[in-house]
Amino acid sequence: MNIQSRTQLVKETAYSLGFEFVGIAKAEKMEEESRNLEKWLKNGMHGKLQYMENHFEKRTDPTKLVEGSKSVITLLYNYFPEEQQEDPTAPKLAKYAYGKDYHFVIKDKLKTFLEILRTEIGEVDGRCFVDSAPVLERDWAKRSGLGWIGKNTLLIHPKRGSFFFLAELILDLELEPDGPIKDYCGRCTRCIDACPTEAISPEGYILDGSKCISYFTIELKESIPESYKGKFEDWMFGCDICQDVCPWNRFSKKHNEPEFDPHPDLLKMKKEDWEEITKEVFQKIFKKSAVKRTKFEGLKRNIDFLKK
Repeated sequence: MNIQSRTQLVKETAYSLGFEFVGIAKAEKMEEESRNLEKWLKNGMHGKLQYMENHFEKRTDPTKLVEGSKSVITLLYNYFPEEQQEDPTAPKLAKYAYGKDYHFVIKDKLKTFLEILRTEIGEVDGRCFVDSAPVLERDWAKRSGLGWIGKNTLLIHPKRGSFFFLAELILDLELEPDGPIKDYCGRCTRCIDACPTEAISPEGYILDGSKCISYFTIELKESIPESYKGKFEDWMFGCDICQDVCPWNRFSKKHNEPEFDPHPDLLKMKKEDWEEITKEVFQKIFKKSAVKRTKFEGLKRNIDFLKK
């Protein structure tokens, strides 16, 4: 099978497995991205996420992560929901966490993807990643022509916006790379203006993770600083503000993944239901959800923090 046929097989397989978009880049050291990451870490913008400092070389060079790798395949999987939480005064949950934990859903698809390639091509060595290893996924998506990195530092696809999970296959397979596309943010500053904790730099394109609502409500294990009281706009797990205000997300369409549909009770819960949530209700509603990452105690801490 020649390089063109292999590349076509990769793209057809991606679409058959439900990925909305797929792009390919050559596996090589990322020089500019490496410098940007080093500066971001030196400025302490990763907060208490010490793991971001680990495996720097693997994070910026896929050939160090997967020996013999030649191509990085980046895949976008839509998670935009049709419905929203019904009570506008209730504590809010980021849309990506409505349904089953995406790690499980997408990892299974990537394993199937690899099996198909091995069946059709023969021996293919590589690894699959879903937000679980030192991979600069947004940078690879940008290199693969799947969009540009917006002022809110999220990948924006010109036809579908930014409500996507990103996944990668790093393989020892030579494929035809796609080229990057231009940045279409223009003079828009909606995400910068809307961020209540001023996590996005005034010029955009740099996010201080240590000021992000998602960081406080998911990653931070200790008490949330009192100086942020009243600034969370009712977000109890994650935050979608910079995506909700982005003009490109007017092109978002409902996902086709039944696993991402929320528990029947989730969207109906009122403000008082959340404030009085028990461990039993938490376990029932978030049985296989990414929300389990923060645990019942963490979610309770976040809800209590929102109380005036």
